Amino acid sequence: MGPAPDEYVQSDPDAALERAFITEYLELHGHTILSMHQLPAAEASALMKAASIYASARLSEMQSRAHYIHDIHDASKRSA
Repeated sequence: MGPAPDEYVQSDPDAALERAFITEYLELHGHTILSMHQLPAAEASALMKAASIYASARLSEMQSRAHYIHDIHDASKRSA
């Protein structure tokens, strides 16, 4: 038996940020997590899929930037 859903979310350092990006996407499209429950199932599912893709892309973008900054920092240490 795996961890409880709350335990998994708490162990993932990006989980809160991912939820924030999903919330951002939904709000940009005139919805909230609660308002999605009022949508037809297929529409809610498509909206959540799009929100998840958006969140994943934003997380990847942030991670790429963090690696880039780390590389610049390492390069400046080596040249000093």
